[in-house]
Amino acid sequence: MNLGHSGVCRSLLQRFLFICPDNPAFSLIQRRAYVDVYMKWKKDSFFDSIESIHRSIELKPLIALKNCIVSASPQDYCIPISDVSKKGLQLGIPIKVARCLRKYPSFFEEFEGPKHNLPWFRLTQKAIELHREEREVYREYKFEILLRLRKLILMCVGDRKMLPLKTIQGLQWYLGLPDEFLKDPETHLDGYFQMVDMGDRLKGLAIVENCWNDEKLMSIMEKNAMKRGGYNIGERNAIAFPLFPSKGLRLRRKILDWLDEFQRLPYLSPYEDCQNLKKDSDLSEKRVVGMLHELLGLFVEHAAERKRLLCLRKYLEFPQKLHKAFERHPHIFYLSMKNKTCTAILKEAYCDNSSIEAHPLASVRKKYIDLMKESEAILKSRRLNRSAANCKNTNNSNFDSTDDDILEVETAT
Repeated sequence: MNLGHSGVCRSLLQRFLFICPDNPAFSLIQRRAYVDVYMKWKKDSFFDSIESIHRSIELKPLIALKNCIVSASPQDYCIPISDVSKKGLQLGIPIKVARCLRKYPSFFEEFEGPKHNLPWFRLTQKAIELHREEREVYREYKFEILLRLRKLILMCVGDRKMLPLKTIQGLQWYLGLPDEFLKDPETHLDGYFQMVDMGDRLKGLAIVENCWNDEKLMSIMEKNAMKRGGYNIGERNAIAFPLFPSKGLRLRRKILDWLDEFQRLPYLSPYEDCQNLKKDSDLSEKRVVGMLHELLGLFVEHAAERKRLLCLRKYLEFPQKLHKAFERHPHIFYLSMKNKTCTAILKEAYCDNSSIEAHPLASVRKKYIDLMKESEAILKSRRLNRSAANCKNTNNSNFDSTDDDILEVETAT
């Protein structure tokens, strides 16, 4: 009687749980699609000391000021201070324009103008040579620079691959685009892009597909996986992100296990349409990390202010809390807090130089930064010379007064 009763109970329980011999009980437990892990931020002096990244904030307004002088006087490279004194906000200069010009004597040389004794400024010979080298890079690598812009537009989600012009202008410094391309895009598009109306009086850039190769675009991750072997074109391969842990950064066992599962997930190309992907899943997070990896790989310094990337959230379908993608993957990205801002840096670009191709403009910007450092030496030398001159004048005045006193004593005697 007890056996029969227990058998009936077992049967009812099996019907309630839909358990069959081929479907064990543990298979009914639903696995979480998203693991909420917390990564502790760790300061890394190596990434905080990269001059090409952290001094680019200081270099950007200087290049804008240099371009303003060149466009106003393409022959003599000189301009009166009155022509630029009120353009500080437009050029992104945080201080008075005259003070900025005098702060960098290796870039700008001050002299007295032909009329009314007004101060004029002209480019130094070294600045002119670097400007010409920069223009040569634009001419020689124009197609490659425009290809990076095309890749950015193709990362947009949806059938209409286009980006607002103002969004591209906000990323101009990171993409390395010349000023004339965005000031007069219709003249400098060269048939690769076309102006489109995106509604609400918003102008955008779209790609003219007939002018590009029909080959499928491959991301940096896919190209490196193909070099290593084991990558099948047309399939979703489980490509793992290269990890570069900072010194002293230790992850708990639970996080390491999650990271290992995350690396084994299929890699989704940033140029692949993934509109039907389930949100708040590890697979969706891997797509976001892959897009950020590709995006920073396109930039000149392979880094960008984190807030600058928020303008792409609508068009690349980034999550609302985009900062978590950086914070949850400290082995892939580094967040620097220098210059009172948060800068996202792609670690792979500085830990493995062979994996990511350098931007054509990167070497020229490093030379500009070296020229900026010369200004510091010039100003320091001027201060020392001024101090020495003041000391000499003080000593001479003391000697003169002593001689006068002696003379007065001798006369009285």
